[in-house]
Amino acid sequence: MKLKFLSVIVLVITLSAFKGEKPAYTVFDAKGKETNYSALLKEAKSADVILFGELHDNPIVHWLEYELTKDVYEDKKNNLILGAEMFEADDQIALTEYLLGKISDKTLKDEVKLWSNFKTDYKPLLDFAKTNHLPFIADNIPRRYANLVYNKGLEKLDSIDAEAKKWICPLPMKYDATLKCYKDIFESAGGHGGENLPKSQAIKDATMAYFILKNWKKGSTYLHYNGSYHSNFHQGIEWYLKQSNPNLKVFTIASNEQAGLDTLAKDAYNMADYIICTPETMCKTQ
Repeated sequence: MKLKFLSVIVLVITLSAFKGEKPAYTVFDAKGKETNYSALLKEAKSADVILFGELHDNPIVHWLEYELTKDVYEDKKNNLILGAEMFEADDQIALTEYLLGKISDKTLKDEVKLWSNFKTDYKPLLDFAKTNHLPFIADNIPRRYANLVYNKGLEKLDSIDAEAKKWICPLPMKYDATLKCYKDIFESAGGHGGENLPKSQAIKDATMAYFILKNWKKGSTYLHYNGSYHSNFHQGIEWYLKQSNPNLKVFTIASNEQAGLDTLAKDAYNMADYIICTPETMCKTQ
């Protein structure tokens, strides 16, 4: 009887201590069941394409991107290809020269359109590719052409130079205005920008999907880093990938910030194969 009483006390103390902990993240599956990084990694290793949907200013998500890259590399070695939204296709030559050690950090900074948080959040991924002799693909549309779609419409892309068209997906591109990702953009803007606003998002998704498929080869895994919205709910990039290759095994990861990490927010169910949740009070990168 005394032992049972002591066991109850120990359990209460343990639970109280656990409640006092402040986890940096929790992993959930698509149905909202709590799981873990090991389960996520196991499934990621068997994918043709991994779409890691990040929050651009979240340090925990960036850390997990690096850890996943390192762990998938241990399994795939030179059959791993990296690519990212954060690099525009017309910067590929300079990016490759950096990977080959032909240009310095300073030249990279001068020549490539780097994001403000490149040094802390994306350079470690690029340097991992450099150290391990992996390709790193700049697969996003040059921003000026996405802006052209927003301001003038998709049809204006027909008038750009033939050489420049190498940096975007083949035209004309498919577009489904009924997809949630594009409907939500249109509705959240209150109609501002009209259909050109979601189309400017779609041309980014289509271009990233195009370069992913162009560089992926059977037996390899393409690990792609993109804003979570570009692949949430298996739309965006994944939708375009499946239009070209329905048999491609695509594995998606989403990122979500919440007040608490005990349960997955209802609106995040089915957001991806796995959802990484971090506290909404998490500090931000710059």
